[in-house]
Amino acid sequence: MNWQLIVWIYVGMLLAGGVIGFVKAGSKVSLIASVASAIPLALTAAGILPFIVAPVVLGLLVVQFIIRLTKTGKFMPSG
Repeated sequence: MNWQLIVWIYVGMLLAGGVIGFVKAGSKVSLIASVASAIPLALTAAGILPFIVAPVVLGLLVVQFIIRLTKTGKFMPSG
């Protein structure tokens, strides 16, 4: 399994999470954030942006998750 496939799977999961957040809670922020995170990852997996973009975006998402997890103590919805 190559890294592009893994990134495409993650893009799909990001988009699905944003749609679920929008449908269940009416969260436009969730939808916008997931799309905004998925776009650079998709462009990286497609070879349009350099590889380094993917780990940077994923690192930012991990930092955001850790901050929310420490504030709330709950895995969901931040996970």
